[in-house]
Amino acid sequence: MLAKVLTSSYLGIKGYIVTVETDMSNGLPSFDIVGLPDVTIKEAKERIRVAIKNSGFEFPTRKIIVNLAPASTRKEGSSFDLPVAISVLKSSEQINPKISPYEVAIIGELSLDGSVKRVDGALLMTIAALENGIKKIIVPYENRAECSVVRGIDVFPVKTLKEAVEILDDPQSATPYKVEIDEMNLLEAFRYDVDFSEVKGQEYVKRAVEVAVAGMHNLLLIGPPGSGKTMIAQRIPTILPPMTFEESLEVTKIYSCAGLLKDGQALVTARPFRSPHHTSSSIAIIGGGKVPKPGEVSLAHNGVLFLDEFPEFDKKTIEVLRQPLEDGYVTISRVNASIEYPARFMLVCSMNPCKCGYFLSDERECTCTPAQIKQYLGRISGPILDRIDVQVEVKSVKLENFNSSICKDSAAMRKEVERARQIQLERFKGLGIFYNSQMKGSLVNKFCKLSKKEKQLLERAFTTLGLSLRGYTKILKVARTIADLEGSEEIKAEHLQEAISYRLLERRLI
Repeated sequence: MLAKVLTSSYLGIKGYIVTVETDMSNGLPSFDIVGLPDVTIKEAKERIRVAIKNSGFEFPTRKIIVNLAPASTRKEGSSFDLPVAISVLKSSEQINPKISPYEVAIIGELSLDGSVKRVDGALLMTIAALENGIKKIIVPYENRAECSVVRGIDVFPVKTLKEAVEILDDPQSATPYKVEIDEMNLLEAFRYDVDFSEVKGQEYVKRAVEVAVAGMHNLLLIGPPGSGKTMIAQRIPTILPPMTFEESLEVTKIYSCAGLLKDGQALVTARPFRSPHHTSSSIAIIGGGKVPKPGEVSLAHNGVLFLDEFPEFDKKTIEVLRQPLEDGYVTISRVNASIEYPARFMLVCSMNPCKCGYFLSDERECTCTPAQIKQYLGRISGPILDRIDVQVEVKSVKLENFNSSICKDSAAMRKEVERARQIQLERFKGLGIFYNSQMKGSLVNKFCKLSKKEKQLLERAFTTLGLSLRGYTKILKVARTIADLEGSEEIKAEHLQEAISYRLLERRLI
């Protein structure tokens, strides 16, 4: 007989429904899977055969054809094992589920002993099932937490093929898995072992970091070795406001797709902080591969991407950051599909000003020639520097400053950042953006109006510093953030002057 089972798969971070159709007929015993399956699915035939036998059922010795519809879409991954096994058992009439095949979706990978193993992208598949009107889903036990985050669908975690069959035979006796997600759960992740109070004598730099974080502006820290650039960058997560449920769900989708969720983890609750090594390839940073996976820019979505030793990254790798920095997403195109991953992150870079590291130092003399300095700094192109809103010099700390007890801690800085962020949320309500850095043309004109005095000040800076129009706009956005931190509705001259000071370093280096 012909049997149908619903399952789901995903492409990028979007899921879709797949119908598993199984037909048996007389003829030489065979087992074929059609419908554009990848190698993983083709190899599933032997796993399914042995798993059915070791679960106490009989594998039919007939001609078996399994079709994965729609046949025009390529299917990838091991999540089809369990639904195919169920459809084979239904088609051979070894089971007779009491539930309609259109009411439940099934996902899961099978082991040879019949146990069900976790799969990547389970959250995306659960969302796809709900969006297509399916109210129940059977998932691997290890994926139970992330799937149960989706409201409106009953999640039934199983450890074995036999458990899945029992639920289908008697769905009323099974209890769906629930997990409670509230604001307290999101705040619980707000614990760190480091604090900005440990950063001594860098109050000017901490102020620049606070401005950058408040408006999600990109940040460049440049200074000699040992001045504290990496130390400062590693403490940025401690002043980031907690994610909303919607932001957390967005990040969790990406991590589910990448297979980075831990067993029993329902949501990614802490803002991501990604710090790839400078030997990372452009594909590792931007995403891609034969089966396109999210890269570091997407894994840093709603968080921070920290690139230490910025000039040491391959030039091609640095240049691929241009599109995500401007658009907030990455498009990976392949012959059979075009996949879009969100990539709205705060870029934080640190670098030495030259090869020896002491070009801007007051303590030690630089041993590099002008040509070597120019060559070293030339690894960072003008277009990339132009996209970094806040550029600040980190000087070496003197001993008397190091022993100073007057230091702003993370809690105080985060409080100011959250106040500025709240102003921005109210300002951009209903506009689809959340931070000053995301403003485009018309919004900049609307929310960054200047009086005649301030406009003349910015025009002089534009001419004197040789700024691009992008640089001009970014100064306006940073000034808007500084005004928000001060609780001012208007952008004043002092706000503009501070914003301009964060662009002087770029001109000094060039």
